[in-house]
Amino acid sequence: MSDQKILFVDDEEHLRFTAKQSLELENLTVECFSEALPALDHISKDFSGILVTDIRLPGMDGIELMRKALEIDTQFPVILVTGHGDVELAVSSMRDGAYDFLEKPYAPSRLVDTVRRALDKRRLTVENRKLREQVGARDAVEASLHGRSERMEKLRDQVKAIAAADIDLLITGETGVGKEVASRAIHAASTRGNRPFIHINCGALPDNLVESELFGHEAGAFQGAMRTRIGRFEAARGGTVLLDEIDSLSLPMQTKLLHAIQNRVVTRLGSNEPIELDVRFIGATKKNLDEEVSNGTFRSDLLYRLNVVTLHVPALSERREDIPLLFSRLVAEAAVRYQREAPDIPSSVMSAIAGQEWPGNVRELRNAADRFTLGLDLDLSNSDIEHQADELGLSDKIALHEKSLIAAALAASAGNVTETHQSLKISRKALYEKMQKYG
Repeated sequence: MSDQKILFVDDEEHLRFTAKQSLELENLTVECFSEALPALDHISKDFSGILVTDIRLPGMDGIELMRKALEIDTQFPVILVTGHGDVELAVSSMRDGAYDFLEKPYAPSRLVDTVRRALDKRRLTVENRKLREQVGARDAVEASLHGRSERMEKLRDQVKAIAAADIDLLITGETGVGKEVASRAIHAASTRGNRPFIHINCGALPDNLVESELFGHEAGAFQGAMRTRIGRFEAARGGTVLLDEIDSLSLPMQTKLLHAIQNRVVTRLGSNEPIELDVRFIGATKKNLDEEVSNGTFRSDLLYRLNVVTLHVPALSERREDIPLLFSRLVAEAAVRYQREAPDIPSSVMSAIAGQEWPGNVRELRNAADRFTLGLDLDLSNSDIEHQADELGLSDKIALHEKSLIAAALAASAGNVTETHQSLKISRKALYEKMQKYG
């Protein structure tokens, strides 16, 4: 049988029986209803079936049912069944979105042919939507995680694969590398993308309120609990919870968290009623949790429960070739945010940016881009290029400067080789040779 279902609505039992028999003989799945509302409950944007409905129905009639269905999904196929006196009404309904109509009495073959065409149309509509969603999810990942380095290419591939798997995971990386950005990209690219994303900074939660914040509480559960509060986990049902700085939770709280993750239930403080959770958990940390387990400050079973997959977001020091282009992008974003024209970035500035140490990673680089966009001075005193140049001979200094100029030109042109060799006034071949020489 087909996985597409036909919803057939008619208040006459013998017509429902005949239609069901005709369709099932053609290996089509059909569910019959004597009135409109129960059929309407089945219709959604994801429903892959169609609706066949008589116009004359008790209560909500077929025209109103069609309108309600098209409010849910404007591309939903509705076939109207009409008596002789309602043909004009059915024809006018075609202009309002009906897929087709059948006039009573109709031959079973006519019903089957019309239904098959409608099912084919619906199948293509649903498949095209899924393809667009998949492309949109991939675009969301590309738009969130910038960089052309091999490490970032690998990270984007991992994010796409993990997003589709819908499993809990652990994200590691230094301060400011973009662990939250990676988490949001995973959420956006997953089937949960249209549900809540709840970011919880565990390190910022007061110890005496952690349990209430995560699990919620009933009125009167403790002094000051004047009314019922829904916890953050419960608010995220159907979506994703990011537990940032998860290592900062106390051991007793880790135990309660482990129970919630394992059993997918929470119980509000002051209640005995468990609440089921449909949530994806992502833990994020800058620490080595294996070491924290060895030190006795992190539960090993919680680590094993979360690190089904571990994703590492690289520091800028691990992908230095991305820095010029990333700085250019951050400057452009800052210009939009501050409603200013994006300033040109001199090659000397870009060279210093590329050689700078960025212990705060992307977060620190973003702050520098903001200052540059606002016309404020940049502190680039710890640039690697400056330190290296102090210790090099003349030929090496020239090579280092040439490398930085090429990197800056490539960043300014967003990697366009033609624009880069033209701006540097060298041939394409010479540019390729120098790019290869300097890695």
